[in-house]
Amino acid sequence: MCDTLCHRTGAGMLFAKSSDRHPDEAQVAEWHAGRAGQNTLRTQYLTIPDAPAYAFLGSRPTWLWGVEHGVNEHGVAIGNEKIWTIDRPQDLPPALLGMDLVRLALERGRNADDALDVVTSHLERFGQGGSGEPHHDEPYFSSFLIVDPRGGWIVETSGRTWVAEPVTAGAAISNRVCVRTSWARASANVPPGSDFDAFRLADMPTGVADHRLAVTRAAVDAATTPELLANVLRSHGPGRGDDVLPGAIEDDWSGFTVCMHRRDADAQTTASLIAELRDDERQRAWICLGNPCTSVYVPAFPPAVAPQLADARQWRRFARLRDRVEARRDEMPDVRKTLASVEAELWEEAADLFASGSRARLTDFAATAFAPVDAALHRLGV
Repeated sequence: MCDTLCHRTGAGMLFAKSSDRHPDEAQVAEWHAGRAGQNTLRTQYLTIPDAPAYAFLGSRPTWLWGVEHGVNEHGVAIGNEKIWTIDRPQDLPPALLGMDLVRLALERGRNADDALDVVTSHLERFGQGGSGEPHHDEPYFSSFLIVDPRGGWIVETSGRTWVAEPVTAGAAISNRVCVRTSWARASANVPPGSDFDAFRLADMPTGVADHRLAVTRAAVDAATTPELLANVLRSHGPGRGDDVLPGAIEDDWSGFTVCMHRRDADAQTTASLIAELRDDERQRAWICLGNPCTSVYVPAFPPAVAPQLADARQWRRFARLRDRVEARRDEMPDVRKTLASVEAELWEEAADLFASGSRARLTDFAATAFAPVDAALHRLGV
């Protein structure tokens, strides 16, 4: 389970993604420097031809080579989603994972169009396959949201088949086929004008995604800011604040929320990212380890990123806090209040420094940005 969205602003594009995976799977955020291409490159399951790589910030489950979401040095941001189609990923040999394709596109895409070409060409050449889960054999197909400051693409796939719908003002995707006849590019086996919804697996209820899509699509249509996107990624459903955890799964699947708390379904938000992609190339991001409601979005100015965000031990501290408030829900308001205060001060300081335009000051800020978060976690006993 995941949710990804983008919204056009006067300065460029805002991008946000929540990664929902196994509750005990650590995920870290790392800055990867650019590199020269070698002869070959090892992905999760395949060795493929290599190419020069752009630098990028990526959020990666620690056992994977690929990334769930990220933004590269040229302001290309990408996130992927698990989707269910009429084709069976279980019948395919290990190949590229959706997370591999995200990383390859970040490394090789100078803009959203380039990144689309990377995803689709590698998809057609190598295919999808292999488990994307660490605890059991569960291969799946992916959809992608690929954007840069000027626009982008929604890409939906089934095996080596794909369609791509242009993104202009904004878009939101989740764990279901969403593109119908509005695609502009497709693999050669998709007839002109056909409805990609024909690839949707009819037996899989769309309610697992529809309630979350209602929340994220509303954000796309609103006057969205990074602060509002953080609120969206903390959503526990209509009528609930970010300090009130979701209830049980209802008959209409409304227990699946953007900020995911579904240990009973092996689905928990394990990381998220907000990125501002600007026409003036002054990129910034806000990085969260774990569930957003029991964590802090730490400001970053790639390549200036708090080093603690790449440490799985820090992720596990947030996981312990999440587990505690899920077991003792009455603690949630105090936990949220403590973390919200730290986050607000960090965001205010980061905004002032960003306005100053001083790269040296932004680098210094990132080096110490996690310190107040660490202090707050100690006060909360983790």
